[in-house]
Amino acid sequence: MTAIASVTAPTAAAAPTVSLTPVFVRLKLSLLKNGLKGSSKRKAVWISSLVFALVVAFFMTLGLSLLHGHAHAGTVVVLLAAILALGWAFMPLFFPTGDETLDPSRLVMLPLRPRPLVRALLASSLVGIGPLFTLCLAIGSVVAVARGAAGVVAAVVAVPLLLVVCVALARAVATANVRLLSSRKGRDLALLSGLLIAIGAQLANFASQRLFQAGGLTQLEPAEAVVRWLPPATAVGMVDSVSDGDYAVAAAQLALTLVALAALLWFWERSLTGLMVTPDGSTIAAAKPRKDRGDGGVRAFFPAGRTGAVMQRSLRYAVRDPKTKASWASALAIGLIVPVFNALQGTGSVYLSCFGAGMLGVQMYNQFGQDTSAFWMVAQTISSPRDAFVELRARAYALALITVPYTALVTAVTAALLDDWAAFPAGLGMCLALVGSMMCTGSLASAHFAYSIPTDGAFKNVVPGQAGLAWMGIFVGMLVSAVICAPMIALTIYLGATDQQSLTWILLPLGIAWGTLATWAGLRIAAPAVSRKLPEILVAVSKG
Repeated sequence: MTAIASVTAPTAAAAPTVSLTPVFVRLKLSLLKNGLKGSSKRKAVWISSLVFALVVAFFMTLGLSLLHGHAHAGTVVVLLAAILALGWAFMPLFFPTGDETLDPSRLVMLPLRPRPLVRALLASSLVGIGPLFTLCLAIGSVVAVARGAAGVVAAVVAVPLLLVVCVALARAVATANVRLLSSRKGRDLALLSGLLIAIGAQLANFASQRLFQAGGLTQLEPAEAVVRWLPPATAVGMVDSVSDGDYAVAAAQLALTLVALAALLWFWERSLTGLMVTPDGSTIAAAKPRKDRGDGGVRAFFPAGRTGAVMQRSLRYAVRDPKTKASWASALAIGLIVPVFNALQGTGSVYLSCFGAGMLGVQMYNQFGQDTSAFWMVAQTISSPRDAFVELRARAYALALITVPYTALVTAVTAALLDDWAAFPAGLGMCLALVGSMMCTGSLASAHFAYSIPTDGAFKNVVPGQAGLAWMGIFVGMLVSAVICAPMIALTIYLGATDQQSLTWILLPLGIAWGTLATWAGLRIAAPAVSRKLPEILVAVSKG
């Protein structure tokens, strides 16, 4: 035993320690290389993404470089650095499947220590399109503000600092939320990313218009004075300060950047340690069963019988099903943004509230397709036109439960921003008439143009081969809705053209009655078609 120990001990001591960093960098390169060996579609997407990123980065870097010597160059590049950091912080939450290496839970079973693992993951994270794009913008930013030999030296330090802090921030956020990203809530967040980007684009457009109307980049100087002390924008601010000769300020900004980087790495390591030693929630015993709440709570407000059950099911889809949730959230947000932003810009009208009403009215289309393959359970309960009528009516009730108060709120907010309360009754009446008309055509489209909604893919709303069917239902439905609303539109135009503003209030009760009548007529006409074409609808919605 002693001899064996004497032979084994030197051998173990002499065993070389392999560094994880080059191994992980090679793994990342292998992942990229092997990913391109798959389908030609994936290869084309990756190559086109790379070319697009390089083209955008080239022109942005060139534009930033041309700012050299401009009075507001520091303001622009400091704020740009802050925007880059925000993008790196939130993109892993919105697109968790964009990079397979963002999930460190795949490494928890390996005998790896957290600190070397953090270094290896940080180095491998610097390989990719995102880091290359950020590196180009960082170079352009420091070129815009660097002046003199000291400024060039500071720029050489600032570029890698900015890049490493952004990457470490993304990794720390992804590691801290990895359980969320791999759960259903994480997939819901990814589905809503497109909505948030659309809202952000509208906000950026509105802010830019306001900015140039108010006097240009000078208005951003107070914000820049604060942001230049927030890492990693402090790295770019350091270059600007050194170029201006403020070496004490530059030293403080450099110290802040280094402290922020150290704090991010510490937080990342701590999150990684917790991830490696804490069991996943799916491996823990199920929670105690919930007590039966009886018929109390929210359910007490719904009608009894099939109508109440269908309403609850439809509303649960809007809350729990990712595709339905994304559709509802997009309609609610964009339907509010369009009239409100136009009103803030002084170019709006109360009647633009009809845009929000139309966005929600579209939710009535393809009602059975929203159930996907589970519709066969609903189909078992429809044996007559009466059953189909009750089913469609309950779904229309659930839609109206959200649409009517929302439409009234959007119309009121738009009227308040425009200070045009005289047009509020007519605008609300027109919106309600439009909602009723779209519920009518939506019921008919659900019966005659049903299609399947795929469960996979965040941005796939129609299965292959049914896109024409979907567009036909929506296009024809909108045309018929416009025809149904034609009398209300004609009356509104007539009262406005003849300057009879005192009578426009009549459009509110007329709109309520018109919308209710249109909805009832659509349900009555669609119910026999649903009962008769039930097998065809079941086949159409089950293709996903």
